[in-house]
Amino acid sequence: MTLGEAKQKGISILESSSPSASLDVNCFLCHILQCDKTYLLLHHRDEMDASKEADFFNCLEKRKTGLPVAYITGEKEFYGYTFQVNPSVLIPKPDTEILVEEAVNRIHEASSSYGKNKVLNICDMCTGSGCIGISVYLALLETGYPKEFFPNFTFADLSPEALAVAKANAQRLIPKPISNLRFVRSNLFDNVPQRFDFILTNPPYIPASMVNELLTDGRNEPRLALDGDVNPETGSVTGQNDGLGIIRKELPQIMKSLDPMGMFIMETGEYNAEETSVLAQSHGFKNVMILKDLEGQLRVVEGCKNR
Repeated sequence: MTLGEAKQKGISILESSSPSASLDVNCFLCHILQCDKTYLLLHHRDEMDASKEADFFNCLEKRKTGLPVAYITGEKEFYGYTFQVNPSVLIPKPDTEILVEEAVNRIHEASSSYGKNKVLNICDMCTGSGCIGISVYLALLETGYPKEFFPNFTFADLSPEALAVAKANAQRLIPKPISNLRFVRSNLFDNVPQRFDFILTNPPYIPASMVNELLTDGRNEPRLALDGDVNPETGSVTGQNDGLGIIRKELPQIMKSLDPMGMFIMETGEYNAEETSVLAQSHGFKNVMILKDLEGQLRVVEGCKNR
């Protein structure tokens, strides 16, 4: 079977079960052949190796069950980097990249105002795959942040499986030697007593009723990483079913965990960003702002402790 024939066969297999059959097929072929889409176009008459053909049809069968492409290939591109993912972590989304961009800019600003001799402490809370904190780390390296005063990073998550994924991504993507990273299992800040200059966080923020719909549609991502109203210790839904249950707990903890001039940057949903902003102000945060994502939706809330 040629690559072109495999592609057409794959599309015909998935078109009744996936809204993005052609894209899915291209992703599978590129992953299996370790190539880009241009290669597929230029080599569409090439014969597929039998083992790779078997791998391809195995991917199609998994996709037919509703399993996301990223969980099948085990990887997802985010902010120009390829992250390992599995069903223990949320799949990185392009909308979250605005949080990374804002964090990099704010950290550079803080470095300039504090002076180059201060080592900033940064926390990626609810880290999941580690895509936010690792992308910020790599972007700071690429934008010339002084290595001798490079920030310390703490990656925290309630899930040990998620922390294992974040640690694996850090070891694979961050240039060695690495001495300024730590990984902490914690229910929000329960086991993170340190103070931080920046807290970056993408907590679960989807209302429980919406999570049920997403999971029914075959999204297959972990409820713990989606449901903003779930009690992570019991798994039961609590609160007002507005996706803000965890955020209501997290904001006062962020206030206590920030240094006097510290800042938080949080992703939240377009349907509850304004309420998150109001909650942040009620807890005493200053200069609270809402940023829009690439599609113009309200996405990121940020605020400062005292400035």
